[in-house]
Amino acid sequence: MQAFRWSLPAWADWDVAEFAANPDLGDWLQLHQMGWDVTDFGSGDFARRGLVLFCLRNGIQSDATSLPYAEKLLFVGEGQETPFHTHKIKLEDIINRGGGDLMIEFRQPDGVDDPIVLRCDGFVHRLEPDEPLCLKPGSSVTIPCGLYHRFYARPGSGMVLGGEVSQVNDDGSDNYFLEPLGRFSSITEDAQPVHPLWNEVGSTP
Repeated sequence: MQAFRWSLPAWADWDVAEFAANPDLGDWLQLHQMGWDVTDFGSGDFARRGLVLFCLRNGIQSDATSLPYAEKLLFVGEGQETPFHTHKIKLEDIINRGGGDLMIEFRQPDGVDDPIVLRCDGFVHRLEPDEPLCLKPGSSVTIPCGLYHRFYARPGSGMVLGGEVSQVNDDGSDNYFLEPLGRFSSITEDAQPVHPLWNEVGSTP
């Protein structure tokens, strides 16, 4: 984070004891799915297929009075893939905040082979299915609901600090993968956590 000149909220590096001393905040963060998130999508091979995320702000999809938007940071390792998935509710911008090149590929739903038309920072891009779009640092793309996408940091270009600015995010109900994958990893707790994940900070298991 220092290398990219980004700062996180004060609770980003809290330990279990600090969250236990602030149960109201922990419950609020868990309800809003805010904080650290680490997944290998059930692959068992995090370096090849996985992602580290930090959700900075988020509403609740079932609550029309909550925030209507979300923001995340995405830490994408060199060559590390987030597999094809889509969202039925969430419209999002994916941003390369810094580092290497972020490669994104797209597929239409239901096997449709029509070209894909997207806007990157206002410019129109026309792509064939699975044709990679390269986001250089500072670039972004708007991904409509229902469009499948996968992304990875181009090998040889370094890690990418990605960003996501979107409508309200719900990782429990609005992720649809082309493969039968899991959004959350199963963790064997063989050591005490240092910095808990967002689903570990509240009182709800």
